[in-house]
Amino acid sequence: MQRWRGLEDIPEGWGRSVVTIGSYDGVHRGHQLIIGRTVARARELGVPAVVVTFDPHPSEVVRPGSHPPLLAPHSRRAELMAELGVDAVLVLPFTAEFSQLSAADFVVKVLVDKLHARSVVEGPNFRFGHRAAGDVAFLAGLGTTYDYDVVVVDLYERGTAGDGEPFSSTLVRRLVGEGDVRGAAEVLGRPHRVEGVVVRGAQRGRELGYPTANVETVPHTAVPADGVYAGWLTADGERMPAAISVGTNPQFNGTERTVEAYAIDRVDLDLYGKHVAVDFLEYIRGQEKFDTLQAFLERMAGDVDRCRDLVAQAGDGPAASV
Repeated sequence: MQRWRGLEDIPEGWGRSVVTIGSYDGVHRGHQLIIGRTVARARELGVPAVVVTFDPHPSEVVRPGSHPPLLAPHSRRAELMAELGVDAVLVLPFTAEFSQLSAADFVVKVLVDKLHARSVVEGPNFRFGHRAAGDVAFLAGLGTTYDYDVVVVDLYERGTAGDGEPFSSTLVRRLVGEGDVRGAAEVLGRPHRVEGVVVRGAQRGRELGYPTANVETVPHTAVPADGVYAGWLTADGERMPAAISVGTNPQFNGTERTVEAYAIDRVDLDLYGKHVAVDFLEYIRGQEKFDTLQAFLERMAGDVDRCRDLVAQAGDGPAASV
């Protein structure tokens, strides 16, 4: 899959393509439906499928300080899109100047002049251009002038009776923020993942017999609510069952919020400086401060046993790539 940053990265002589546009944070099941339809339409027409997305998130430029918690970095989104069959991802730098681009100019400069769109696939609530003035009806109207069609894809909804919330990144962020990682996985189609580099912490876990990877997360990462979780730690392509702690470590009067993962029954790992991924399977309990260190250790042992059982029951879990 080709990855481009900015319109200037698009190869000279790029032919016609099928395009979808959006932030696509998380590449959840609703996104998967739209991207899947994009790929299917591209195969039908015999042209490449292209996803257009933005960096940073548009809200950070339009309303500084309002950057939403991110469900996946661009590198992870690109991996997920490649698995869906996308041929190229175009990341457009979203600047103050770019935010002033009218909907009509966006169509001409991006879809027509550069990507030569033959078809554009979007969800029903898609908006674009300055002040989000463009919608799917506007997009389709210009298609008659510039020779492309528009395919509108309805989003999935939670709930078997169709009475749930539409699948959305906002919904996933809320579920993650509440610690409902199982609910988030239902919308994502896979466990929620947090990535980052392993840094040195207080090293208390190693002293207590539970060495943890202290993960320095990517800025704006959507980190689950404080608590203990079962999941996986992936490093160097190896996926390992893990007990995960999120919070300030109240047992030792900590103040800095961290994500720490103990690879169950692995005390031989040296992960400092390595990029790792933590996938959240199940919420176990909230953060607690115990009266004695012995009570704390006994609870940790019980948490690890619970995590070991849950991961074993879950089977293979997510793909072991990072």
